Amino acid sequence: MNDLLDKKCVPCEGGVIPFDISEIHKYQKKVDGWSLIKDKEEIFFLEKEFKFKDFIESQNFVNQVGKISEEEGHHPDIMFGWGYAKIKINTHAIKGLSENDFILAAKIDKIINA
Repeated sequence: MNDLLDKKCVPCEGGVIPFDISEIHKYQKKVDGWSLIKDKEEIFFLEKEFKFKDFIESQNFVNQVGKISEEEGHHPDIMFGWGYAKIKINTHAIKGLSENDFILAAKIDKIINA
C-alpha cells in the first residue's frame, strides 16, 4: 500500500482502457478489505463499509474523505449515516477501474489507520 500512498491521482478524461481482471486483482492485494463489485452494466467498482461509534464520527470521516478526494481530483460515491460510511470508487470516465481508484482507496484507509 505504501507505494500507492506516495502517488497522486492523474486526471482521466476517458480514452484509457480500464484495468482487466488480472490487473484489478494485482492492485486489490495492495488495499485492505475493499470488495470488488460489478454492477448490472458489468462495470467494476471498489467498495468498503466503515463502522463508527456514532453519527459524528461517521460525518468526520466522510469530511476527511471529501478533503482527500478534492486534493486528488478523484471523487467516490459516499453514503453514510449513524455509525457507518460506505465508499464506492471507480473511474467514471472509463467505466471501470484504474490505478487512481486504488490510490484513493489507500489514502482513505490511511484516515482510519492514522
